[in-house]
Amino acid sequence: MESFGQNNIWIIVLAMLWTIPWKGYALWTASKKSHKRWFIALIILNTFAILDIFYIFYIAKKTPKDFLKAIKTKI
Repeated sequence: MESFGQNNIWIIVLAMLWTIPWKGYALWTASKKSHKRWFIALIILNTFAILDIFYIFYIAKKTPKDFLKAIKTKI
């Protein structure tokens, strides 16, 4: 009997294609914002990109003041 990885290599490839871009962007953002603890947590924990997506959209997001400023410049 062959192992799971040999029979279902496409699942592993899809998981990598999903996880690597999220992980890279989250690590880059944490580094840019000097969030050392988040950087360490993101690099150690592999949560199928759930922690990475949470960090990107909730922790590293801009402040409401920055958001309003961006809207006013586009109007």
